[in-house]
Amino acid sequence: MLLKVFCFVLASLVWAAAVCSSAELRDENLVLNIPSGYKVDYQVRQGNMLLTEMVPHHQSVKNWTEMVTINTHLGLRNISPESYRAKIQQLWDASCKGSQFAPVTKGKENGYPFVLWLSVCPLNPSTGKPEYTWFKAIQGNDSFYVVQKAFKFNPSEEQITQWMTYFRSIRVCDSRLKDRPCPKVMK
Repeated sequence: MLLKVFCFVLASLVWAAAVCSSAELRDENLVLNIPSGYKVDYQVRQGNMLLTEMVPHHQSVKNWTEMVTINTHLGLRNISPESYRAKIQQLWDASCKGSQFAPVTKGKENGYPFVLWLSVCPLNPSTGKPEYTWFKAIQGNDSFYVVQKAFKFNPSEEQITQWMTYFRSIRVCDSRLKDRPCPKVMK
């Protein structure tokens, strides 16, 4: 099956923050689709962290109500998804009065440990709005990956279902491991 995907080629520390130009992924990769109706609005590499922010076509990272954020921590292998979630929870507790957390699921996908959870800030002090953010943290062999979907409003059941389906499609693969193959991608 051929997929048109958004991918990060990480083992060689090369960042392809666009639709892959190669028909074959190499080494360890985070593979996901750019959500329908979204655009990549910001990308940066800061040391060993790659950051990409995607927003609906009519929004920007400076003025958004919905956003998908991808953080790739290159070379970070000694943290579990559960300990990462605990650290994020601690930070949210410190920055947002009344913050809440709800586990969604955890386990292994394509051989990689992951945790998916919801963090809620009833009133974000920097925006004056609520914030609902789902996080999926994946522990790769080469790097650590976090994909977030944030709303500055209480999302509908339909939106939650849509984004849970999206999170299920996110995978880490590794062309070096036969049991964790990468998909073929369209140019």
